[in-house]
Amino acid sequence: MSVENLIQNVDSQIINIRTKSLDISFNELYDMYKNNELEISPDYQRLFRWGEEKQSRFIESLILEMPVPPIFVIETDDGIYELIDGLQRISSYLHFRGERLGETEDDFLVLNGCDIVNDLNGLIFDNLPKALQIKIKRSFVRMEVIRKDSEPSLKYHMFKRLNTGGELLSAQEIRNCTIRLLGPDGINFIKSCSKNKDFISVINKIPEEKIKTKYDQELVLRFFAVKNDIASYKYPITEYLTKYLEKITTGELPFDYEKEKDIFEKTFNFINNNWGKDVFSIKNSNGTMQNKFVSYVFDGISVSTANLVYKILESSHQKKLIEEINNFKESEELKSYKTGSINGIKTRIKLFTERMEKILDSK
Repeated sequence: MSVENLIQNVDSQIINIRTKSLDISFNELYDMYKNNELEISPDYQRLFRWGEEKQSRFIESLILEMPVPPIFVIETDDGIYELIDGLQRISSYLHFRGERLGETEDDFLVLNGCDIVNDLNGLIFDNLPKALQIKIKRSFVRMEVIRKDSEPSLKYHMFKRLNTGGELLSAQEIRNCTIRLLGPDGINFIKSCSKNKDFISVINKIPEEKIKTKYDQELVLRFFAVKNDIASYKYPITEYLTKYLEKITTGELPFDYEKEKDIFEKTFNFINNNWGKDVFSIKNSNGTMQNKFVSYVFDGISVSTANLVYKILESSHQKKLIEEINNFKESEELKSYKTGSINGIKTRIKLFTERMEKILDSK
């Protein structure tokens, strides 16, 4: 590519991003939120993780007139601003003003952990002297607005580059928030599948802490990505899963939602009815079943079953198939392909599939 073409390509993308900058007070942000003019989606609210001490120190920073990093919003078609970066800061201020954005928060944030002005500790907003209430209301922050006439896909890529504060989020939590900038269908489908009763039953050994970070939804995404687009698989898997979700959301990769839902439901119904809660676990050396979810077994059994599910449901050899898979998942051969490498994941699915097909094709 010539230098001139490269410059033109960059300029054409710049044209597609429309922005404006505003200096806005936190009191204006509060009023906008109360009037539904500033939207914080449920997905974002569930990611609000600053503890009360960290929230308190942010409030202390506002009172002391310390600089505050800019926040980013997207302008929707009806003029509403949707917050995409700055959640922790805005949520801390709203909590201090009595707005609950999390399941465990009190109505008002009680300041604690302020380490510059210790006398602030123990106070709520209503207890502050009037002068300090006014000071904090009038604190300003720069708001960068991505205009509604910007290219949607570029909004999405901009969000992926914005992560200026807050606690670490899981890859799936970030996907849940960001992908909606490209469209809701893909992520809504993944969430719906994750609520399937059979699926929930067979992944029950996943710790609750991981479920809270949407690991169950990531497993659904992993199932479809490996089943439908293993040719694009790359290690590490995080970016591969994100790319797959992007492709089905934008339509770059065809995805028949009705058919895929039917395959998913039939696959996990068969797995649950015939293997149950131990299906994705392996045995200890003493022969007892581990209370642990094994992802490489999940790949092998779920994807191979899905690829053959209609044939399996019509087969008279289901019992024999189940016995064969039970034996193979404990084998040393399988364990040699348990890594997340390209060769590992492709080979273990191939090995599971070959064993299933051999049983199904037997007379």
